[in-house]
Amino acid sequence: MDQDSAETIFSASTSTDGDRATVVVSGEVDMSTADSMFAAATGEGTGGVTLDLRAVTFFDSAAIHALIRLAERYPGTLEVIPSPQVHRVLDISGLAGQPWLRRRG
Repeated sequence: MDQDSAETIFSASTSTDGDRATVVVSGEVDMSTADSMFAAATGEGTGGVTLDLRAVTFFDSAAIHALIRLAERYPGTLEVIPSPQVHRVLDISGLAGQPWLRRRG
């Protein structure tokens, strides 16, 4: 497959309840979309974030970096709901034990 012609599928939608944002992300989070995921979670007046990644199919090192930046920005108020793919990447990278990562159940 010619990757240059392949269109990257990505979306991030944000809803708020008070000062808490919920960001639902789908598709591929990579170096071309990780900043968009970060921006969707960092609106003005946001005090905490739930990042719903259950529909994410690909998650690379740029996505991990964006996630670490979110954890630093929202200490104690970030919750990440991973897809199996995201959980695997976080497990391999040594981040599966982070308190912001919702355990699979």
